[in-house]
Amino acid sequence: MRVLENPFSKIDLLFRKGESRPLKPGVVTSDPVRFDGYDVKEPSHNHIWMLTSYPPRECGIATFSMDLKQAVERMFGSSVQFRIAAIDDGKQHTYPREVAFVFDSHEPTDYQQLAVQINNDPYARALILQHEFGLFDNRRHTDFISMLRSINKPVVLVMHTVLPAPDALLKEKVSALAKFVDRVIVMTKHSAGLLQTTYGINTSKIAVIPHGTHLIQPQPKEVLKEKYGLQHRTVLSTFGLISRNKNIETSLKALRTIVQKYPEVIFLVLGRTHPCVVKAEGESYREELLQLVQDYHLENHVRFVNRYLTLEEMLEYLQATDIYLFTSKDPVQAVSGTFSYALSAGCAIVSTPIPHASELLENGSGLLFDFENADSLAAQVLRYLDDPEFRKSLSGKAMETMASTAWENVANRYMALLEILQQQPVLFPYALPPVQMAHLKKMTTDRGMVQFAHLQEPDLSSGYTLDDNARALIAVSMLYQQIPADELLKLMNRYLNFIKDCQLADGRFLNYRNETGAFTEENEQVNLEDANGRAVWALGYVAGMKQVLPDASVCLATALLEKTFPKLELMQSPRAIAFSIKGLFYYTQGDPSYKLLWLFEHLGEKLVRSYQLHADKKWHWFEPYLTYANSVLPEALLMAYRATKRPLYKSIAKESFDFLLSKIFAGGQIQVISNKGWLHKDAEAARYGEQPIDVAYTIVALDQFYAVYKEERYAQKIRQAYEWFLGRNHLNRIIYNPATGGCFDGLEEKGVNLNQGAESTVCHLIARLTAAPYYRYASQGGGSFSLMQQDFADIAAAN
Repeated sequence: MRVLENPFSKIDLLFRKGESRPLKPGVVTSDPVRFDGYDVKEPSHNHIWMLTSYPPRECGIATFSMDLKQAVERMFGSSVQFRIAAIDDGKQHTYPREVAFVFDSHEPTDYQQLAVQINNDPYARALILQHEFGLFDNRRHTDFISMLRSINKPVVLVMHTVLPAPDALLKEKVSALAKFVDRVIVMTKHSAGLLQTTYGINTSKIAVIPHGTHLIQPQPKEVLKEKYGLQHRTVLSTFGLISRNKNIETSLKALRTIVQKYPEVIFLVLGRTHPCVVKAEGESYREELLQLVQDYHLENHVRFVNRYLTLEEMLEYLQATDIYLFTSKDPVQAVSGTFSYALSAGCAIVSTPIPHASELLENGSGLLFDFENADSLAAQVLRYLDDPEFRKSLSGKAMETMASTAWENVANRYMALLEILQQQPVLFPYALPPVQMAHLKKMTTDRGMVQFAHLQEPDLSSGYTLDDNARALIAVSMLYQQIPADELLKLMNRYLNFIKDCQLADGRFLNYRNETGAFTEENEQVNLEDANGRAVWALGYVAGMKQVLPDASVCLATALLEKTFPKLELMQSPRAIAFSIKGLFYYTQGDPSYKLLWLFEHLGEKLVRSYQLHADKKWHWFEPYLTYANSVLPEALLMAYRATKRPLYKSIAKESFDFLLSKIFAGGQIQVISNKGWLHKDAEAARYGEQPIDVAYTIVALDQFYAVYKEERYAQKIRQAYEWFLGRNHLNRIIYNPATGGCFDGLEEKGVNLNQGAESTVCHLIARLTAAPYYRYASQGGGSFSLMQQDFADIAAAN
């Protein structure tokens, strides 16, 4: 045993109370709460202990444990701190600071000493035990059980292997372990079934949480191939610590057939030999493989990368891979992290039918072949090579299959389970993620922002809309107030010019443009009032930023806005009216000399009449149903009150908004009105079908109501609503893609719509920027905008 210095003692971290810098005079925001000064706080006292192998030890479970720790920290920031008990492998590793205890499984006293350490930690919430029988001294099973019995915190056992045909002794050992822990986590349904039927473990004690995978920021395959010297090659690969169980010789045998038809194929064997294999037999297996390469005359078709790859290298090699080969010859292998990573990277897969692979590929997202059957492997690879469209379709399906296994989702499920075991909801508050702009920029062409995406690739054929570019203008303008970077200004002007090009001579706007920029027939078939209202909102927001933006941008926005005035009083759609009021509010607040009381009152009265027509004692709303963008109606009426000081506007705004909140908040979570049938008066609401736009609009409205009423419940609901994006929803799934800044298009009953279109991505950014001042601390303790300097080269100079 080596007890290391407690890295968590005597640490005070300095957190800014709210990240927003003071705005220049005259700049209008939606009045977020602002915390002045600084607050010295210790980190939140939630320690999660984890007994596991740990880097720099080279081991799959060590990598898994570090990935889990880092994912939890990304999601929950300083509210959770890991204390690692690293299982000793006889080497004097230099461990990172989170390792507080080095555990020798051969030493009987270490079992009880670790239990004492955990029990004496007043902030310990649980122990996560990463288990593989090979990690521990089997002769110390009694000591192991004694340790589990003596720990007075919840214990979660993660079983990386569940053997299907145990002997009596193994079955007894697993049953004993399960008896003295609070939950057993396995990574596949197959393993869960074995625990129930073979080991007799109660279903209530078992949780299935998949092996995590990494979200990636996609890079062009050809660029990566050039980086690694693979130009003009079709790349097959396998990776991981090399051992005989990987059965790489079967791939080499199959390669003889494959290269006869496709001589451009190259097979990469990525990774060094497993340290345990080197210790037992040296490099004899690798030398046998090298000899096979020579015997089969494959020297120009096989490359060994004989080293331990960094995560960045591994993910880049996988993105450069066309077909990934998983050839394990162990039919009872429960799970494979390498297989999971390859599938999540969008590789076309050919795999042996281990239970993990069979389970994940059952929906047709990859191909299987028989164990050690080179002919079968070659035939499946050739199916892909003969039909590139087939290969592409399975690649996309693979990414969809693995979306729920992102490490962020795995972290959410682990922490939700620990909250259940603590019998205390919301024990671990989320941290605010950094701003990430990669996907928004990817969705923006020289014309403007593209409407839809297929997964994370812009769908240029979907064209452009005024709606999306208006919202994008607002989002980037909000960010520009925080970081006045030139690249943000370029984006703003691109969206502003798009709006200009959509305006007709009489002040009205068209909404739909195709990929060439031409207006489509859809503009003649769809009511465009709401789109016109959103344009007014965006233009008013920019026109109100006279103290921040260059004069040219403000003047253009002002001219376009004022051209709409004759048409605004003719609007009939409640939402178009509401968006217009919002735009007028920002416009007039940016320069108090502007007086548009008559227009505020004209539009405000229309909302009041609509409310008086439909509201009754039980239904406090403007229409006989709740549909989309509901929160903008009371928000706009509150803004009309702020402009006119008419008490009726204020009272109706609050009554209707509180009514809406009662329909969409419950149990500390938001669940906005479903887009599958909406919610009609005197009818049951549909439960599933939530869109990011409605969550974002609710956050913006809550911000406005907090500015007027200063009620803490509004601030609290802002955090609850924003955390919907981070996983505080009925699936514990992230809706925001932290790797790219994209946002998924919707949350359904059993899954997430993984397309990352303009509407959802922009609305998440608006929600993120609006919610920021309500968080007392930021992810990684460095301020939520710290990573922006990696995204825009000129930000450091701008600050």
